[in-house]
Amino acid sequence: MIEVTGLRRRYGGAGRSAKSRTRRGGQRPESPPAGRKSFEAVRGVDFSVELLEGLAAPTSGRIGVLGHDPFRERRKVRPRIGVMLQEGGFPSELTPEETLRMWAGCTSGARPVEAALGAVGLERRKGVRVKQLSGGERRRLDLALALLGRPEVLFLDEPTTGLDAEARHETWELVRELRDSGTTIVLTTHYLEEAEELADRLAILHNGRIAAAGPLADVVAARPSHLSFGLPDGFHIGDLPPLGELGVVGHETEGRTVRLRTDELQRATTGVLLWARDKGLELRGLDVRSASPEEAFLQIAKGLENA
Repeated sequence: MIEVTGLRRRYGGAGRSAKSRTRRGGQRPESPPAGRKSFEAVRGVDFSVELLEGLAAPTSGRIGVLGHDPFRERRKVRPRIGVMLQEGGFPSELTPEETLRMWAGCTSGARPVEAALGAVGLERRKGVRVKQLSGGERRRLDLALALLGRPEVLFLDEPTTGLDAEARHETWELVRELRDSGTTIVLTTHYLEEAEELADRLAILHNGRIAAAGPLADVVAARPSHLSFGLPDGFHIGDLPPLGELGVVGHETEGRTVRLRTDELQRATTGVLLWARDKGLELRGLDVRSASPEEAFLQIAKGLENA
């Protein structure tokens, strides 16, 4: 269990606050917007996760990880969490097997080294020097180290960066298995597909603030869906039923094509189709789309840019 209330961390003269809660066995991917303000957003994610990991103390507010303050009670928290950083500092002359055995000696209740290597697909590379591993293989070694202590809470910072498509999907499957076994996972990512594949809950951070949070389906459902079609000659958007009665929150036209944005997609679609039937019309190029995680993310990011 992770609980955050009124969290503030000052750095460089700026302070940000947050409130959040994640249950045991849940996943919360945190996605910072890319683009012009991406550095500031990523910095907010980094500081938030560092506070959860107990690497720094908040300026104010409360953090609870497994019922304890991760900074003040780190001896109670640290053995029960696993951390995968964006970059690991491995001794380059050691092999993955030697690295894991060294780390296992400092970890209580560590899982077998062979099991950790097998979980991340490095069993055939266990005798190769770390300096000879590819970037993706080093990321997998990072993950193996984070899993070594059988953590109850696992922090994964961009876990699939540098992995090829096959290794990425294998990592996703491993994360799902960990989640299903009851491990709570906090995962930061820039990959929207990754958030969609793995998230039980999603938090989008911008400038250190949580811009949107909740179950993935709720975050997406809070964004307008889209309905577009071509009107026959002689008909205009003003001939449609009152758009407000259809739950339409915005519209635009391009030639004969009408695009509607709606918070009630079924209602809007039914209303438009009934209108077309009553008029004996065929709507050309009818396209009905629910909001996708990518569209929701872009709408949130755009709104923040314009704020």
